[in-house]
Amino acid sequence: MSLATTAENIVTIVGIRFRPAGRIYYFDPQGASYTNGQYVIVETVRGVEAGRVVLASKKLAESDLSDPLKPVLRLASEDELRMMLSFKSKEKEALVQCAYHVGQHHLPMKLVEAEYTFDGSRLTFYFTADERVDFRALVRDLAATFRTRIELRQIGARDQAKLQGGVGPCGKTLCCSSWISDFGVVSIKMAKEQDLPLNPAKISGVCGRLLCCLSYENENYIQSRREMPQVGTFLDTPGGSGKVISVNVPRSSVEVMLESGSTIQVPMDQKEPLVGCVSCTNQGSCCSSGGSSVDSNSASSSGGACSRCGSTSGSCGSGGCGSGGGCSSKGGCGAKRKKIPQGEKAVD
Repeated sequence: MSLATTAENIVTIVGIRFRPAGRIYYFDPQGASYTNGQYVIVETVRGVEAGRVVLASKKLAESDLSDPLKPVLRLASEDELRMMLSFKSKEKEALVQCAYHVGQHHLPMKLVEAEYTFDGSRLTFYFTADERVDFRALVRDLAATFRTRIELRQIGARDQAKLQGGVGPCGKTLCCSSWISDFGVVSIKMAKEQDLPLNPAKISGVCGRLLCCLSYENENYIQSRREMPQVGTFLDTPGGSGKVISVNVPRSSVEVMLESGSTIQVPMDQKEPLVGCVSCTNQGSCCSSGGSSVDSNSASSSGGACSRCGSTSGSCGSGGCGSGGGCSSKGGCGAKRKKIPQGEKAVD
């Protein structure tokens, strides 16, 4: 590929937002240079609008663009900015008047917001409804009242929460109204993957839909579960062999039910068996050394007996005690643990 061909595939763009936390649209600066925070007048499919520069001029491959670039016409003047603020102050009054006309026509719709363009050439009303609404007569009355072009747009519950804003269950400003530009896919499977209670009141946002934040850590949970033992597998733990009955991803641990019926939490860095006597408290070291760390050959040279409790069946590498769950003698704990049915807790 020649250098000329490569240069032709690179275009200069600027990123424009028309609403706070809204989607970023790319436009052609036409050789001009703009900085973040400036308001510009651009040509869109809906007409001429004013937007705020949030992404300064940068190079982008033409193949990365989904639609042809519309041009940036000019930098917004002070008079245009004052006019934009003037129409912005009239939006609440326009919403009240529209609500009155909706009541006159007895339409099953709930108004959410009114929005003027910067020059007042178009007034858009956003509303929610459970079904399609025939608002042709309403549009005629609104056009006669406001003397401008009228648009009515039906939106969903998520978009309503984005426009109105609010505070989520976490106590912070809604993600959708503060920084999320596009809604991603959120499913109930994500809540199951994270072991969350499948209670709608717990996993739903103010919009009544599943919380957007369910998707934030979902990939991390999936990756962590692949690296952790699955429920039903058997592990050798410091307390003996047991079966994994639950997985705790945030704590990076698993809950293991031992052969005695008791359950323990095992961190992932301790899931391998420790070398030592599990018949007494001399765990983590070789039995023949009385607490010093030596290899298994030195343990076997002393008959495999623990130097502290004297147990042979519960010595190095046996993984259990030969005295029915308690220590043999000679410095052991001396207490026998009762073997209880599965599901009950062990009591010393």
